[in-house]
Amino acid sequence: MSSESTLVTAAHFAYLAERTTPEGAFLRELKRAAGQAGIPEICVAPEQIALMGILLRLCRAQRVVEVGTLAGYSAIGMARALPSDGHLHTVEFAPKHAAFAREWIAKSDVADRITVLEGRGDEHLPRFEDESIDAVFLDADKGGYPGYLREAMRFLRPGGLVMADNAFAFGQLLDPNPTDREVGAVKAFNDHVPTVPNLEAVIVPIGDGLWVGIKR
Repeated sequence: MSSESTLVTAAHFAYLAERTTPEGAFLRELKRAAGQAGIPEICVAPEQIALMGILLRLCRAQRVVEVGTLAGYSAIGMARALPSDGHLHTVEFAPKHAAFAREWIAKSDVADRITVLEGRGDEHLPRFEDESIDAVFLDADKGGYPGYLREAMRFLRPGGLVMADNAFAFGQLLDPNPTDREVGAVKAFNDHVPTVPNLEAVIVPIGDGLWVGIKR
């Protein structure tokens, strides 16, 4: 046994992706249609949604909140991990993306488990009651993450699951000259998470880096 972590390379990512439970034909078709509709092709990776589904099942999540719907890929993937009486509320700012997601959610096998809330995260999140939610997934504007997390720590139950995407800043986290304007916000959030009271969290090197945490 080694006391040092194994360096995760592109080859390791490809290896684990090839051995992950497949996303299925419906989600593949959703991604294809989203690209044709001009929606950015930035859905979470199939291996990431597989991990998220496992985590949701492990914490026996019934009520989930997502910030950043985009095409509805992750919302459908997560809703499939919920029990039949579970529900996921997903918040989307862009009307075009919200309309596309609603269309595809309606075609899915979990249409009755998902509600798309159109508008800003800071508009909708305060409406959830204290300690009423089992899990939250952040995948929206990176500058908004600290505020979204603050609300999540309020409405999550003790033992609730926190997940946040893009901890690796679109592959540019360690780039001395990043081109994406949100890299700075990602770095700031990564530094912020360890300071949040009652949150135990770690970055999992899957997809573009996934924060996974538990509310104590």
